Amino acid sequence: MKTVRSKHVVVGADFAGFPLKEAVKAHLQERGWTVTDLTTDIEVCPMYHRVGFALGAKIAEGEFERALAFCGTGMGIHIAASKVPHVHAAVCETVPAAKRAAAANNANLLAMGSFYVAPPTAMAMADAFLESELGTGYENWDGFYEYHRIGYDECENFDYEAYKANGFEVPNPQSAVLAAQPKGLAY
Repeated sequence: MKTVRSKHVVVGADFAGFPLKEAVKAHLQERGWTVTDLTTDIEVCPMYHRVGFALGAKIAEGEFERALAFCGTGMGIHIAASKVPHVHAAVCETVPAAKRAAAANNANLLAMGSFYVAPPTAMAMADAFLESELGTGYENWDGFYEYHRIGYDECENFDYEAYKANGFEVPNPQSAVLAAQPKGLAY
């Protein structure tokens, strides 16, 4: 698997997200990342959902640990990628949200919308997302990792039929105590 620790990431965009993807890709390459690009030509960009499926497949098949997706709003490509097993996609428009997507939700795909996110912000969002992992930046918040790990695990292993059969309750739910948010923690 190509991991963030080895500075590998896969990216893709539809026609609307293509210019933003190009800016973020160049930024990452300047910072030493190996970027695999599924959409290298704006003239042949697939529709947003097909790019989302393709990026999701790279994660589901264990080829890449993380992906960056770009479309006009980030919403459509995010929805499509979320249909692929083992994809935990987040659509974000701020740097703190991108960091939190990885650090709290263990997201493995970040979607951005070129209609709403300027290139410098997108570059900072990519850095925050790729440089964070579950729990990072929240080490002083007692229970943070455990609480969010349960959320990730229950989402990753979600079985709708078992959920339905259990009266729309999570079967065998785990629990963790999450302390109050430490003072001064901005995000």
